[in-house]
Amino acid sequence: MKSICLFFQIHQPFRHRRYRFFDIGNDHYYYDDYSNETIMRKVAENSYLPTNKLLLELANKLEGKFKVSFSITGVALEQFELYAPEVIESFQKLAKTGCVEFLSETYSHSLASLKDAAIFADQVKQHDNRIFGLFGHKPRVFRNTEMVYSDEIGQRVAKMGYSAMLTEGAKHVLGWKSPNFMYVNAINPRLKVLMRNFKLSDDIAFRFSNKNWAEFPLTADKYVNWLEKLNSKEEVVNLFLNYEAFGDRQTKETGIFEFLEAFTKKVVSSKNLEFATPSEVVEKLQPVSAVSVPHPISWADEERDLTAWLGNGMQKEAFAKLYDMKSQMAKCTHPELLKDWNYLQGSDHFYYMSTKYFSDGEVHKAFNPFDSPYQAFINYMNVLSDFKIRLNAMVPENEMDNEIAALHKLVEEKDEKIRKMEADILRLQKAKKRKITPRKKN
Repeated sequence: MKSICLFFQIHQPFRHRRYRFFDIGNDHYYYDDYSNETIMRKVAENSYLPTNKLLLELANKLEGKFKVSFSITGVALEQFELYAPEVIESFQKLAKTGCVEFLSETYSHSLASLKDAAIFADQVKQHDNRIFGLFGHKPRVFRNTEMVYSDEIGQRVAKMGYSAMLTEGAKHVLGWKSPNFMYVNAINPRLKVLMRNFKLSDDIAFRFSNKNWAEFPLTADKYVNWLEKLNSKEEVVNLFLNYEAFGDRQTKETGIFEFLEAFTKKVVSSKNLEFATPSEVVEKLQPVSAVSVPHPISWADEERDLTAWLGNGMQKEAFAKLYDMKSQMAKCTHPELLKDWNYLQGSDHFYYMSTKYFSDGEVHKAFNPFDSPYQAFINYMNVLSDFKIRLNAMVPENEMDNEIAALHKLVEEKDEKIRKMEADILRLQKAKKRKITPRKKN
Protein backbone atom coordinates (compact mmCIF):
# COMPACT_ATOMS: atom_id res chain seq x y z
CA MET A 1 0.00 0.00 0.00
CA LYS A 2 1.07 3.54 -0.70
CA SER A 3 1.70 5.61 2.45
CA ILE A 4 0.22 9.10 2.77
CA CYS A 5 2.43 11.15 5.05
CA LEU A 6 0.43 14.18 6.20
CA PHE A 7 2.50 16.90 7.87
CA PHE A 8 1.59 20.40 9.07
CA GLN A 9 3.85 23.31 9.99
CA ILE A 10 2.66 25.69 12.73
CA HIS A 11 4.50 28.93 13.34
CA GLN A 12 3.70 32.44 14.51
CA PRO A 13 6.54 34.96 15.04
CA PHE A 14 6.80 37.63 17.71
CA ARG A 15 6.28 40.67 15.48
CA HIS A 16 8.15 43.89 16.21
CA ARG A 17 6.41 47.19 16.81
CA ARG A 18 7.45 50.28 14.86
CA TYR A 19 10.78 50.89 16.55
CA ARG A 20 12.15 54.35 15.73
CA PHE A 21 15.73 55.60 15.69
CA PHE A 22 15.00 57.72 18.77
CA ASP A 23 13.93 54.59 20.69
CA ILE A 24 17.46 53.19 20.47
CA GLY A 25 19.02 53.25 23.93
CA ASN A 26 15.81 54.52 25.52
CA ASP A 27 13.17 51.82 25.09
CA HIS A 28 14.15 48.17 25.20
CA TYR A 29 10.76 46.62 24.46
CA TYR A 30 10.48 45.62 20.80
CA TYR A 31 7.21 43.74 20.40
CA ASP A 32 3.82 44.62 18.95
CA ASP A 33 1.68 42.93 21.59
CA TYR A 34 -1.58 44.08 20.03
CA SER A 35 -0.78 42.61 16.60
CA ASN A 36 0.63 39.42 18.08
CA GLU A 37 -2.44 38.81 20.21
CA THR A 38 -4.94 39.85 17.52
CA ILE A 39 -3.38 37.65 14.83
CA MET A 40 -2.96 34.68 17.17
CA ARG A 41 -6.57 34.85 18.37
CA LYS A 42 -7.84 35.18 14.77
CA VAL A 43 -5.82 32.25 13.43
CA ALA A 44 -6.59 30.12 16.50
CA GLU A 45 -10.32 30.64 16.15
CA ASN A 46 -10.42 30.27 12.36
CA SER A 47 -7.84 27.52 11.90
CA TYR A 48 -6.06 25.82 14.79
CA LEU A 49 -9.02 25.12 17.08
CA PRO A 50 -11.60 23.96 14.49
CA THR A 51 -9.03 21.87 12.60
CA ASN A 52 -7.77 20.25 15.79
CA LYS A 53 -11.36 19.50 16.78
CA LEU A 54 -12.00 17.84 13.43
CA LEU A 55 -8.77 15.81 13.56
CA LEU A 56 -9.56 14.65 17.09
CA GLU A 57 -12.98 13.43 15.95
CA LEU A 58 -11.40 11.63 12.98
CA ALA A 59 -8.69 10.05 15.12
CA ASN A 60 -11.30 8.69 17.52
CA LYS A 61 -13.69 7.49 14.81
CA LEU A 62 -11.05 5.87 12.58
CA GLU A 63 -9.50 3.87 15.42
CA GLY A 64 -5.81 4.41 14.77
CA LYS A 65 -5.98 4.39 10.97
CA PHE A 66 -5.59 8.16 10.72
CA LYS A 67 -2.05 9.50 11.26
CA VAL A 68 -0.71 13.06 11.17
CA SER A 69 2.48 14.88 12.15
CA PHE A 70 3.15 18.44 13.32
CA SER A 71 6.10 20.75 13.63
CA ILE A 72 5.25 23.56 16.08
CA THR A 73 7.86 26.23 16.73
CA GLY A 74 8.79 27.25 20.26
CA VAL A 75 7.74 30.85 19.66
CA ALA A 76 4.32 29.67 18.46
CA LEU A 77 3.95 27.61 21.63
CA GLU A 78 4.88 30.67 23.71
CA GLN A 79 2.18 32.71 21.99
CA PHE A 80 -0.36 29.94 22.54
CA GLU A 81 0.45 30.09 26.24
CA LEU A 82 0.08 33.88 26.25
CA TYR A 83 -2.95 34.39 24.03
CA ALA A 84 -4.67 31.06 23.30
CA PRO A 85 -3.87 28.36 25.90
CA GLU A 86 -6.84 26.32 24.68
CA VAL A 87 -4.86 25.58 21.50
CA ILE A 88 -2.18 23.77 23.52
CA GLU A 89 -4.91 21.83 25.32
CA SER A 90 -6.37 20.77 21.97
CA PHE A 91 -2.96 19.52 20.79
CA GLN A 92 -2.52 17.62 24.06
CA LYS A 93 -5.85 15.87 23.44
CA LEU A 94 -4.67 14.97 19.94
CA ALA A 95 -1.37 13.66 21.32
CA LYS A 96 -3.23 11.26 23.64
CA THR A 97 -4.87 9.52 20.66
CA GLY A 98 -1.53 8.02 19.63
CA CYS A 99 -2.16 9.14 16.05
CA VAL A 100 0.16 12.15 16.17
CA GLU A 101 3.90 12.55 15.77
CA PHE A 102 5.60 15.80 16.80
CA LEU A 103 8.70 16.68 14.80
CA SER A 104 11.76 18.64 15.81
CA GLU A 105 12.80 22.01 14.43
CA THR A 106 14.48 25.25 15.53
CA TYR A 107 12.87 26.97 18.52
CA SER A 108 12.44 30.38 16.90
CA HIS A 109 12.06 29.23 13.28
CA SER A 110 15.56 30.51 12.63
CA LEU A 111 18.09 30.13 9.83
CA ALA A 112 20.82 29.18 12.30
CA SER A 113 21.57 25.98 10.35
CA LEU A 114 23.11 28.22 7.66
CA LYS A 115 25.33 30.13 10.06
CA ASP A 116 26.46 28.40 13.25
CA ALA A 117 26.37 24.74 14.30
CA ALA A 118 26.39 25.48 18.04
CA ILE A 119 23.52 28.00 17.89
CA PHE A 120 21.58 25.62 15.63
CA ALA A 121 22.03 22.71 18.05
CA ASP A 122 21.05 24.87 21.02
CA GLN A 123 17.83 26.02 19.32
CA VAL A 124 16.88 22.46 18.41
CA LYS A 125 17.52 21.30 21.98
CA GLN A 126 15.36 24.12 23.36
CA HIS A 127 12.57 23.15 20.98
CA ASP A 128 12.68 19.44 21.82
CA ASN A 129 12.64 20.17 25.55
CA ARG A 130 9.51 22.31 25.12
CA ILE A 131 7.78 19.62 23.02
CA PHE A 132 8.60 16.95 25.60
CA GLY A 133 7.43 19.17 28.45
CA LEU A 134 4.06 19.87 26.84
CA PHE A 135 3.30 16.62 25.02
CA GLY A 136 5.58 13.98 26.55
CA HIS A 137 6.98 13.26 23.08
CA LYS A 138 10.68 13.12 22.16
CA PRO A 139 11.03 13.99 18.44
CA ARG A 140 12.85 11.46 16.26
CA VAL A 141 12.40 13.19 12.89
CA PHE A 142 13.66 16.65 12.01
CA ARG A 143 12.07 19.36 9.91
CA ASN A 144 14.21 22.47 9.44
CA THR A 145 12.89 26.02 9.16
CA GLU A 146 11.11 26.45 5.81
CA MET A 147 12.30 22.95 4.79
CA VAL A 148 15.86 24.28 4.39
CA TYR A 149 18.12 21.33 3.58
CA SER A 150 21.50 20.51 2.12
CA ASP A 151 23.85 17.53 2.34
CA GLU A 152 25.87 19.30 5.03
CA ILE A 153 22.84 20.28 7.12
CA GLY A 154 21.50 16.73 6.82
CA GLN A 155 24.81 15.31 8.04
CA ARG A 156 24.67 17.64 11.04
CA VAL A 157 21.11 16.58 11.81
CA ALA A 158 22.13 12.89 11.60
CA LYS A 159 24.91 13.51 14.15
CA MET A 160 22.29 15.03 16.46
CA GLY A 161 20.59 11.64 16.53
CA TYR A 162 17.57 12.06 14.23
CA SER A 163 16.50 9.19 11.99
CA ALA A 164 15.03 11.26 9.17
CA MET A 165 14.57 14.77 7.80
CA LEU A 166 11.82 16.38 5.74
CA THR A 167 12.54 18.69 2.81
CA GLU A 168 11.25 19.93 -0.54
CA GLY A 169 11.04 17.68 -3.59
CA ALA A 170 12.63 20.39 -5.73
CA LYS A 171 12.75 19.68 -9.46
CA HIS A 172 16.31 20.93 -9.90
CA VAL A 173 17.44 18.46 -7.23
CA LEU A 174 15.41 15.39 -8.19
CA GLY A 175 15.55 15.82 -11.97
CA TRP A 176 13.72 12.80 -13.42
CA LYS A 177 13.35 11.16 -10.01
CA SER A 178 10.07 11.17 -8.10
CA PRO A 179 9.54 12.66 -4.62
CA ASN A 180 7.31 9.66 -3.88
CA PHE A 181 10.14 7.49 -2.56
CA MET A 182 12.36 7.58 0.50
CA TYR A 183 15.95 8.71 -0.01
CA VAL A 184 19.06 9.04 2.17
CA ASN A 185 21.51 11.84 2.86
CA ALA A 186 24.41 11.85 0.39
CA ILE A 187 27.05 12.21 3.14
CA ASN A 188 25.51 10.15 5.94
CA PRO A 189 23.18 7.41 4.61
CA ARG A 190 21.84 6.74 8.11
CA LEU A 191 19.68 9.85 7.74
CA LYS A 192 16.56 9.13 5.70
CA VAL A 193 15.14 11.96 3.58
CA LEU A 194 11.42 12.44 2.89
CA MET A 195 10.69 14.87 0.06
CA ARG A 196 7.52 16.93 -0.30
CA ASN A 197 5.27 16.36 -3.29
CA PHE A 198 4.84 20.08 -3.89
CA LYS A 199 2.18 19.80 -6.60
CA LEU A 200 -0.25 17.70 -4.57
CA SER A 201 0.53 19.67 -1.40
CA ASP A 202 -0.04 23.04 -3.04
CA ASP A 203 -3.26 21.85 -4.67
CA ILE A 204 -4.72 21.94 -1.16
CA ALA A 205 -2.66 24.72 0.42
CA PHE A 206 -2.92 27.33 -2.35
CA ARG A 207 -5.20 26.26 -5.21
CA PHE A 208 -8.18 24.75 -3.40
CA SER A 209 -10.31 27.92 -3.46
CA ASN A 210 -8.94 29.36 -6.72
CA LYS A 211 -11.90 29.51 -9.10
CA ASN A 212 -9.55 30.17 -12.04
CA TRP A 213 -7.75 26.87 -11.48
CA ALA A 214 -8.50 24.30 -14.17
CA GLU A 215 -9.23 21.63 -11.54
CA PHE A 216 -11.62 23.78 -9.49
CA PRO A 217 -13.56 22.63 -7.56
CA LEU A 218 -11.27 20.14 -5.85
CA THR A 219 -13.27 17.32 -4.31
CA ALA A 220 -12.08 14.49 -2.08
CA ASP A 221 -13.09 11.95 -4.76
CA LYS A 222 -11.00 13.72 -7.40
CA TYR A 223 -7.98 14.14 -5.11
CA VAL A 224 -7.95 10.54 -3.84
CA ASN A 225 -8.36 9.37 -7.43
CA TRP A 226 -5.16 11.26 -8.32
CA LEU A 227 -3.37 9.53 -5.46
CA GLU A 228 -4.56 6.08 -6.50
CA LYS A 229 -3.55 6.65 -10.12
CA LEU A 230 0.07 7.40 -9.23
CA ASN A 231 2.66 4.87 -10.37
CA SER A 232 2.08 1.69 -8.37
CA LYS A 233 5.82 1.42 -7.68
CA GLU A 234 5.87 4.76 -5.84
CA GLU A 235 5.75 4.14 -2.12
CA VAL A 236 4.94 7.36 -0.23
CA VAL A 237 3.23 10.68 -0.95
CA ASN A 238 4.46 13.45 1.35
CA LEU A 239 1.81 16.13 1.77
CA PHE A 240 3.52 18.92 3.70
CA LEU A 241 1.44 22.07 4.34
CA ASN A 242 1.11 25.13 6.54
CA TYR A 243 -1.66 24.41 9.05
CA GLU A 244 -3.21 27.83 8.36
CA ALA A 245 -4.31 26.45 4.98
CA PHE A 246 -7.31 25.10 6.87
CA GLY A 247 -9.66 27.87 7.95
CA ASP A 248 -7.36 30.85 7.45
CA ARG A 249 -5.84 30.85 3.98
CA GLN A 250 -8.71 28.68 2.73
CA THR A 251 -11.65 29.95 4.77
CA LYS A 252 -14.41 27.81 6.24
CA GLU A 253 -16.78 29.04 3.50
CA THR A 254 -14.64 27.39 0.79
CA GLY A 255 -15.56 23.95 2.13
CA ILE A 256 -11.98 23.15 3.16
CA PHE A 257 -13.04 21.39 6.38
CA GLU A 258 -15.55 19.21 4.56
CA PHE A 259 -12.83 18.35 2.05
CA LEU A 260 -10.36 17.41 4.81
CA GLU A 261 -12.90 15.13 6.51
CA ALA A 262 -13.99 13.43 3.28
CA PHE A 263 -10.39 13.06 2.07
CA THR A 264 -9.32 11.45 5.34
CA LYS A 265 -12.17 8.95 5.33
CA LYS A 266 -11.60 8.02 1.69
CA VAL A 267 -7.90 7.33 2.26
CA VAL A 268 -8.74 5.11 5.25
CA SER A 269 -11.32 3.17 3.22
CA SER A 270 -9.01 2.82 0.20
CA LYS A 271 -7.42 -0.56 -0.56
CA ASN A 272 -4.30 1.10 -2.00
CA LEU A 273 -3.64 3.96 0.45
CA GLU A 274 -2.92 4.31 4.15
CA PHE A 275 -1.83 7.13 6.48
CA ALA A 276 1.59 6.94 8.13
CA THR A 277 3.73 9.24 10.25
CA PRO A 278 7.30 10.03 9.14
CA SER A 279 8.72 7.61 11.73
CA GLU A 280 6.44 4.85 10.47
CA VAL A 281 7.51 5.52 6.88
CA VAL A 282 11.17 5.29 7.91
CA GLU A 283 10.58 1.96 9.64
CA LYS A 284 8.45 0.53 6.85
CA LEU A 285 10.26 1.55 3.66
CA GLN A 286 13.71 0.99 2.21
CA PRO A 287 15.48 3.97 0.59
CA VAL A 288 15.89 3.81 -3.17
CA SER A 289 19.04 5.96 -3.40
CA ALA A 290 20.93 8.93 -2.03
CA VAL A 291 19.77 12.43 -2.91
CA SER A 292 22.51 14.98 -3.61
CA VAL A 293 21.82 18.54 -2.42
CA PRO A 294 25.15 20.42 -2.39
CA HIS A 295 23.47 23.83 -2.07
CA PRO A 296 20.65 24.63 0.38
CA ILE A 297 17.07 24.33 -0.85
CA SER A 298 13.75 25.37 0.73
CA TRP A 299 10.05 25.13 -0.06
CA ALA A 300 9.70 28.83 -0.91
CA ASP A 301 8.86 30.41 -4.26
CA GLU A 302 9.54 29.02 -7.72
CA GLU A 303 13.29 28.84 -7.18
CA ARG A 304 13.08 26.65 -4.04
CA ASP A 305 16.19 28.38 -2.71
CA LEU A 306 17.09 30.88 0.06
CA THR A 307 16.40 34.11 -1.82
CA ALA A 308 13.15 34.74 0.07
CA TRP A 309 15.27 35.41 3.18
CA LEU A 310 18.78 36.14 1.92
CA GLY A 311 18.26 37.33 -1.64
CA ASN A 312 19.17 41.02 -1.38
CA GLY A 313 21.77 43.25 0.26
CA MET A 314 19.51 44.35 3.11
CA GLN A 315 18.73 40.79 4.14
CA LYS A 316 22.37 39.73 3.98
CA GLU A 317 23.53 42.75 5.99
CA ALA A 318 20.92 42.22 8.71
CA PHE A 319 21.70 38.49 8.87
CA ALA A 320 25.44 39.15 9.15
CA LYS A 321 24.98 41.85 11.82
CA LEU A 322 22.81 39.54 13.89
CA TYR A 323 25.29 36.68 13.95
CA ASP A 324 28.27 38.98 14.45
CA MET A 325 27.08 38.93 18.08
CA LYS A 326 27.27 35.16 18.46
CA SER A 327 30.57 35.20 20.42
CA GLN A 328 29.17 37.67 22.93
CA MET A 329 25.92 35.76 23.20
CA ALA A 330 27.86 32.58 24.00
CA LYS A 331 28.97 34.32 27.23
CA CYS A 332 25.59 35.88 28.01
CA THR A 333 23.40 34.52 30.81
CA HIS A 334 20.90 37.37 31.12
CA PRO A 335 17.40 35.84 30.60
CA GLU A 336 15.86 38.87 28.84
CA LEU A 337 18.75 39.14 26.41
CA LEU A 338 18.64 35.41 25.70
CA LYS A 339 14.90 35.63 25.03
CA ASP A 340 15.28 38.60 22.68
CA TRP A 341 18.23 36.89 20.95
CA ASN A 342 16.01 33.90 20.22
CA TYR A 343 13.21 36.07 18.84
CA LEU A 344 15.59 38.16 16.73
CA GLN A 345 16.72 35.02 14.89
CA GLY A 346 13.25 34.31 13.50
CA SER A 347 13.40 33.94 9.71
CA ASP A 348 10.26 36.08 9.37
CA HIS A 349 12.24 39.28 10.04
CA PHE A 350 14.35 38.62 6.94
CA TYR A 351 11.34 37.52 4.91
CA TYR A 352 9.74 40.93 5.51
CA MET A 353 12.76 42.51 3.78
CA SER A 354 12.25 40.53 0.56
CA THR A 355 12.07 42.54 -2.66
CA LYS A 356 10.79 39.64 -4.78
CA TYR A 357 7.81 41.56 -6.14
CA PHE A 358 7.88 40.24 -9.69
CA SER A 359 7.78 36.44 -9.47
CA ASP A 360 6.31 35.96 -6.00
CA GLY A 361 5.40 39.46 -4.87
CA GLU A 362 1.82 38.86 -3.78
CA VAL A 363 2.86 36.02 -1.50
CA HIS A 364 5.57 38.14 0.12
CA LYS A 365 3.30 41.16 0.59
CA ALA A 366 0.55 39.06 2.14
CA PHE A 367 2.74 38.09 5.10
CA ASN A 368 4.47 41.45 5.56
CA PRO A 369 3.24 43.74 8.37
CA PHE A 370 5.45 46.56 7.05
CA ASP A 371 4.60 48.95 4.24
CA SER A 372 7.80 48.08 2.38
CA PRO A 373 10.83 45.80 2.70
CA TYR A 374 12.95 48.92 3.28
CA GLN A 375 10.86 49.88 6.30
CA ALA A 376 11.20 46.31 7.59
CA PHE A 377 14.99 46.55 7.24
CA ILE A 378 15.25 49.91 9.02
CA ASN A 379 12.96 48.73 11.82
CA TYR A 380 14.95 45.52 12.35
CA MET A 381 18.31 47.33 12.30
CA ASN A 382 17.03 49.83 14.88
CA VAL A 383 16.02 46.95 17.16
CA LEU A 384 19.36 45.26 16.54
CA SER A 385 21.23 48.47 17.43
CA ASP A 386 19.43 48.74 20.75
CA PHE A 387 20.00 45.05 21.44
CA LYS A 388 23.73 45.52 20.75
CA ILE A 389 23.89 48.37 23.31
CA ARG A 390 22.26 46.17 25.95
CA LEU A 391 24.53 43.24 25.09
CA ASN A 392 27.66 45.40 25.30
CA ALA A 393 26.54 46.58 28.73
CA MET A 394 26.25 42.98 29.94
CA VAL A 395 29.06 41.36 27.96
CA PRO A 396 31.59 44.04 26.92
CA GLU A 397 33.38 43.21 23.69
CA ASN A 398 36.48 45.36 24.32
CA GLU A 399 37.90 48.05 26.63
CA MET A 400 35.87 50.80 25.02
CA ASP A 401 32.69 48.75 25.56
CA ASN A 402 33.75 48.34 29.19
CA GLU A 403 33.94 52.11 29.60
CA ILE A 404 30.63 52.62 27.78
CA ALA A 405 29.01 49.93 29.94
CA ALA A 406 30.30 51.61 33.11
CA LEU A 407 28.99 55.00 31.94
CA HIS A 408 25.68 53.43 30.91
CA LYS A 409 25.34 51.88 34.36
CA LEU A 410 26.19 55.21 36.00
CA VAL A 411 23.55 57.01 33.92
CA GLU A 412 20.94 54.37 34.79
CA GLU A 413 21.76 54.67 38.51
CA LYS A 414 21.44 58.46 38.34
CA ASP A 415 18.18 58.17 36.42
CA GLU A 416 16.86 55.85 39.11
CA LYS A 417 17.87 58.34 41.84
CA ILE A 418 16.14 61.16 39.95
CA ARG A 419 12.96 59.06 39.61
CA LYS A 420 12.97 58.36 43.35
CA MET A 421 13.55 62.03 44.19
CA GLU A 422 10.75 63.11 41.86
CA ALA A 423 8.43 60.59 43.52
CA ASP A 424 9.41 61.91 46.98
CA ILE A 425 8.80 65.52 45.89
CA LEU A 426 5.39 64.59 44.48
CA ARG A 427 4.49 62.77 47.71
CA LEU A 428 5.58 65.75 49.86
CA GLN A 429 3.65 68.19 47.66
CA LYS A 430 0.49 66.11 48.04
CA ALA A 431 0.98 65.89 51.83
CA LYS A 432 1.51 69.66 52.09
CA LYS A 433 -1.59 70.33 49.99
CA ARG A 434 -3.69 68.16 52.30
CA LYS A 435 -2.43 70.10 55.39
CA ILE A 436 -3.18 73.60 54.04
CA THR A 437 -6.59 72.79 52.55
CA PRO A 438 -9.14 74.62 54.84
CA ARG A 439 -11.92 72.59 56.35
CA LYS A 440 -15.47 73.40 55.31
CA LYS A 441 -17.66 75.05 57.99
CA ASN A 442 -20.85 73.24 59.03
